[in-house]
Amino acid sequence: MMGRLNHDQRRLFYSFCLEEAVPDDHLVREIAAVLDLAWVRAELAPYYSSTGRPSIDPELMIRMLIIGYVFAIRSERALCRDVQVNFAYRWFCGLSIEDKIPDHSAFSRARNERFRDSDIFRSVFERVVDACIRAGLVGGEGFAVDASLIVADANKQRSIPGSEWSKELGAQAASRAAKEYLATLDDAAFGAASSVTPKFVSPSDPAAQWTGAMRGPAFFAYANNYLVDVKFGVIVDVEASRAIRQAEVGAAKTMIDRTEERFGLRPERLAADTAYGSAATLHWIVNEKKIAPHIPVIDKSKREDGSLSRADFTFDKDRNVYVCPQGKLLHTTGRIHDWQTVLYRARTYDCGPCPLKSKCCPKAPERKIPRSIYEGARDAARALADTEAFKQSRHDRKRVEMLFAHLKRILKLGRLRLRGPRGAQDEFTLAAIAQNLRRLAKLVARPPPAAAGCAA
Repeated sequence: MMGRLNHDQRRLFYSFCLEEAVPDDHLVREIAAVLDLAWVRAELAPYYSSTGRPSIDPELMIRMLIIGYVFAIRSERALCRDVQVNFAYRWFCGLSIEDKIPDHSAFSRARNERFRDSDIFRSVFERVVDACIRAGLVGGEGFAVDASLIVADANKQRSIPGSEWSKELGAQAASRAAKEYLATLDDAAFGAASSVTPKFVSPSDPAAQWTGAMRGPAFFAYANNYLVDVKFGVIVDVEASRAIRQAEVGAAKTMIDRTEERFGLRPERLAADTAYGSAATLHWIVNEKKIAPHIPVIDKSKREDGSLSRADFTFDKDRNVYVCPQGKLLHTTGRIHDWQTVLYRARTYDCGPCPLKSKCCPKAPERKIPRSIYEGARDAARALADTEAFKQSRHDRKRVEMLFAHLKRILKLGRLRLRGPRGAQDEFTLAAIAQNLRRLAKLVARPPPAAAGCAA
């Protein structure tokens, strides 16, 4: 006999336990077991007035934002609606079945004022990294760094040619994003990264970079930079930057320095792609940070016409000379190119009768070799290129690529909702918090035992 639901939804009183409505194996339980936000109110207290009406609990708002990024709810309006009807979300946020959900507009006000002034998202991120370290998920021996382009909330149709934009025009703009960009012009991740004028600028978000790097239609974008410990793929730092190589390298340096300062972690080796293989960057990694660079070297010295390249010459460090394949010496003539390059020159009477001249310097009386003042660091990177450790690091770099794929496909952060450097940083930091919490919950957390009982 077919059954029929038979009850009256209009009855006055119900006996309901929210604790029992959340499955023991739900992700929110696992995250709740490893996430401590009891300190939030104390840290934010200086940013709230001691008088007036009570504000919305900041811990509640941060918990709701974490829910949004963990479960790929990309709008705060949708987030408020989902928390309203989802028992698991309510339980995680500490709400009862009767508690009212904050209006979505409250998040914008809090984020643009108290949350950014206090840099609370950075504090939450670092607390989560601390939890990962205590759980043994961070080895500290090997890091990988990379950047991924995220589409900015900027419209090409409303852009202007880069040559028409100026600081004065930005200062006149009413948008918060424009003012934020002007405040970051000395930052290596933004204004100071490059003096090259972009093809287009978005007046509503001038820090967003017009780029065609994805080999498709060009678009405005920010770069999301991750520094990842390769042991379990924990993100140890995150930084927003403009979508250009110089800015991404600057962000990498910032993250490495900050991770050492904040957590006392300096890796033995750093894995990265060729974008981080310039001579100056390798010098910083090798000589200043004392880190082994598992990074392919940017080297444009190889000749494509079959003639002898710089690699065919041997550099004698002790004598500060190059030795050609015929045993002749090339001596330094001094620095050129803004004192960043040392030029070595052979003698004309050595090159003239040389049997290899047609393959070495067919159009010049003698051979010249430029050498970066940081070439020693590049040589150190080249020496590691054929080692097993380097091959392992090349494999480890995939952890960063997997995190970016997860960010875009699972967490749905392929396009930013917020504008400006601070907006991009907020979104990237919250996303990194969500990814680390998911990793921590998966590897460490266990569902808590069922509650002994609940009050009616």
